[in-house]
Amino acid sequence: MRCPFCGHEDTQVKDSRPTEDNSAIRRRRFCTACGSRFTTFERVQLRELTVVKKNGQRAPFDRDKLARSIAIAVRKRPVDPERVERIVNSIQRRLESSGESEISSTMIGELVMEALASLDPVAYVRFASVYKNFREAKDFEDFVGSLGSGPGGRPLE
Repeated sequence: MRCPFCGHEDTQVKDSRPTEDNSAIRRRRFCTACGSRFTTFERVQLRELTVVKKNGQRAPFDRDKLARSIAIAVRKRPVDPERVERIVNSIQRRLESSGESEISSTMIGELVMEALASLDPVAYVRFASVYKNFREAKDFEDFVGSLGSGPGGRPLE
């Protein structure tokens, strides 16, 4: 593994342990050249996923981008980071086990919306505002008004 600080290619693993949900292996590494320490995560990847965007462009699935999008939606909300990690893991597993190697960005957005609806109503509306490309306050009013009883018939909190 290449050192992210100096670029040296000879790093040593000092400690390995599973993550709390056993979905990855956390490795603490040490660079023999500069002495820096850093952490890497090793995850099972069932298949290479390609995201097909709305404009037809294709890009490799980026788990970190998914995690960042959800983290932005839940920022400053009373949501445990561990729950966000579980949502990201769940969405990734669903995509990998779908049997498809090409996934539409719309499908990913819908999975995130579904997860956020049950996690936090404010995060749900925040994500929806970007996902559905709200342009003015009226878009928010219409969306929140249409929620009424929330997704799946559940009342919003």
